[in-house]
Amino acid sequence: MANPWATLGIDLHLEPAGTSGLRRGLTDALRDAVRTGRLAPGTRLPSSRSLAADLGIARNTVAEAYADLVAEGWLTARQGSGTRVAERAVVPPAATAPPRRTPGRPAYSLVPGTPDLAAFPRAEWLKAARRALAAAPLDALGYGDPRGRPELRTALAGYLARARGVRVHPGTILITAGFSHALRVIGAVLRARGASEVAVESYGLDVHRDLLRDAGLATPALPYDELGTVTATLDGEGAVLLTPAHQFPMGTALHPDRRTAVVDWARRTGALVLEDDYDGEFRYDRQPVGALQGLDPDRVVHLGTTSKSLAPGLRLGWMVLPPSLMEEAVAAKGRSDTVGVLDQLTLAEFLTCGAYDRHVRSARLRYRRRRDALAAAVAESAPGVRVTGIAAGLHAVLRLPPGTEQAVVQAAKWQGLALHGLSFHRHPHAVAEPVDALVVGYGTPPDSAWAGALEALCRVLP
Repeated sequence: MANPWATLGIDLHLEPAGTSGLRRGLTDALRDAVRTGRLAPGTRLPSSRSLAADLGIARNTVAEAYADLVAEGWLTARQGSGTRVAERAVVPPAATAPPRRTPGRPAYSLVPGTPDLAAFPRAEWLKAARRALAAAPLDALGYGDPRGRPELRTALAGYLARARGVRVHPGTILITAGFSHALRVIGAVLRARGASEVAVESYGLDVHRDLLRDAGLATPALPYDELGTVTATLDGEGAVLLTPAHQFPMGTALHPDRRTAVVDWARRTGALVLEDDYDGEFRYDRQPVGALQGLDPDRVVHLGTTSKSLAPGLRLGWMVLPPSLMEEAVAAKGRSDTVGVLDQLTLAEFLTCGAYDRHVRSARLRYRRRRDALAAAVAESAPGVRVTGIAAGLHAVLRLPPGTEQAVVQAAKWQGLALHGLSFHRHPHAVAEPVDALVVGYGTPPDSAWAGALEALCRVLP
């Protein structure tokens, strides 16, 4: 029968040292742990019997060391309360170098790419997590399938087919740790297949171009005009990366003729279309634009994420792959490069119980009110500034008078406002007429900061 005292107290790492005997060595080790703060004030120490068994020494040796430290004031001992570290100020060890000063953070941020994190549905997420964990089979806590948990792939298949028009079944879904992870995986697949180039849009995120270049792929820019990205110039590239439902950052939807043309190009050449559906859930003044993947599931890779609908910190994303690519993508991802299983199970439950749809609908109304407030405030304070790209998404493009973009961005810094100019998102070799504009992420501030951020923006507009 196990001794009951063996399960009591805390684990305590001590290394009694010295040549004056075990009692002295143990006393010195305990005193040093308290002095340096490794044992915090109020910490209850193991019983003398438990610590003696852990250290392989006599119980009396531990009891005598405790008594010495109680007498010195390092520990306290009370009947029924055990032995604890005495309450006292802990002097931290001297710093080896002065701490580096961190630059001041802006008072407000309208940088695009992030939703309102204060609106994350914590209570509903916690309920879903509890239900998911209670129902999880034992094998869910093992190493699992590198494609992702079947519960999440099944839930996603139903949601994507219903809400985004994706032609999908669970076996074609690969779960990833967000969009960047997915892009690294598909970049490795393309390079292994012999591709040397992935065409990208003239405006977009430099981090995505960097990820493709890290995979050994060149990223030539496609032209851009009022109908969106020009796909007619595609030729021998191995793939093209597009945001067809809501171009980032310009805010346009890819013209239907160009949607058809890019799929025809992929069929004709054997290339792939990488569809970034980063904020497809949010649309306001137009019918939802279905996923490009629906036109040809064998040539289009659909990439999605919870980064805009819920929070980027969840690190949850997915790829809907042509069946012929799944084995190569799993190999590129690697069996050890998996996503936290509890988060996967929670998202599956969140989708299945309808909480995801409720959250998206609520967020859509809130972001639409912000967009309307932004458009009205700009129209009143800066009539010469045109607000565009607002039919969907979480950002707007404010077209400025020629030659004013950099001055406005600098003025925003003086106002404590973080803001991106359109040039920040321009490809170094963009095939598009330069435009002075701001990319305003109206989804980023919490409700408490929205009014202040909007006022600061209006103060810097020309």
